Amino acid sequence: TRAMLDASRETGMLCAEAIWTRYMPSRTMIDDILASGTIGEVTAINANLCYPTTAKARITDPALAGGALLDVGVYPINFIDMIMHNAPIARVESSMRPYETGVDAHNSMTFYYENGVMATAQSSILCHSDRMGAVWGTDGYLTCENINNVASIDVHDGNHQIKAHYDVPPQLTGYEYEVAASAQAMLDGRRECEAMPHADTLRIMELMDSLRADWGLTYPFEA
Repeated sequence: TRAMLDASRETGMLCAEAIWTRYMPSRTMIDDILASGTIGEVTAINANLCYPTTAKARITDPALAGGALLDVGVYPINFIDMIMHNAPIARVESSMRPYETGVDAHNSMTFYYENGVMATAQSSILCHSDRMGAVWGTDGYLTCENINNVASIDVHDGNHQIKAHYDVPPQLTGYEYEVAASAQAMLDGRRECEAMPHADTLRIMELMDSLRADWGLTYPFEA
């Protein structure tokens, strides 16, 4: 990541991370709901993304940076990070179950933020999950259907009654938002996209590197 960002700085060319959820309208929709105060003060966040994908060689091969974290775990981490708006993390606790090839097959992560928010995430290449994201507050909570491509958002009150339902706008493929953002950045002569600036890309990569370090998970090309 650092090498790519260095090349962007040296050449003046755009370097953008194609993590589509950062560019989608659902991101602003969630922000607006939380800013309205309808669920009160945010105290916790939960997100998961799991698919049984061990039949794909690249997913289980350490030489190809396989494993759950880098393939699907990055999405719950980004879901949480977008809501927290780069708030500093005080500490991280995590664990993982290894696959027979040595990559992480299933992992669980808990992020303790300095402002008191506690966020949990899971990812797996072994099983299906509901792919849900939830933000829990003092007056209610919201749930997001499929954090990998949010389809709808429900706002619940403290009695678990749905008070509002929001459908995300129809898509062409879902990729159009990151394509448009990249095109606009190039037209503006910028090296990064506002929705996913270089600092955020680097910070998320450093976080995932630290998680792998805690698990003792390294790839052959890192030796």
